[in-house]
Amino acid sequence: MLDQTDKKIIACLKQNSRMNASAIGAEVGMSVSAVIERIKKLESAGIIKKYTVVLDSEKIGLDVCAFIEVGGEHQKYAESHLQVQEYAAQNQQIVECHVITGSSMFILKVVTGSMRDLERILGELQHLSGVTYTRTSIVLSTFKNDLGPSADILTVEP
Repeated sequence: MLDQTDKKIIACLKQNSRMNASAIGAEVGMSVSAVIERIKKLESAGIIKKYTVVLDSEKIGLDVCAFIEVGGEHQKYAESHLQVQEYAAQNQQIVECHVITGSSMFILKVVTGSMRDLERILGELQHLSGVTYTRTSIVLSTFKNDLGPSADILTVEP
């Protein structure tokens, strides 16, 4: 279970994953060694999974963002599931792949440089065994794009 100090450390790292232990210690009122120990425990527990870089897609020429729902035949559920997962894992333009409830099997987040690239991905998806339909929503603008839950909503020990 996380305590208030863990939440504060996580909030610092979510704001800037390159923040050093000294700066975090000043923010949360702990020594550098105590902060490092806390971070190592959070990493060991799998609460902190990785540190990464967040790119601005538009600034690197990836102007098209879309969400694609993928549906399939119930008789070929296992086969189509595996094929969609393998395709998503191999396609660098698919940045998220989620198994979902409802009429569709998956929802994919796709970031591409053009509508032509998106059309190609849709065609490839539609040709996978067991896939019967795709439903695409194009993102017009984004006002929130967090990477994981906020430290504010994490459960804290009393």
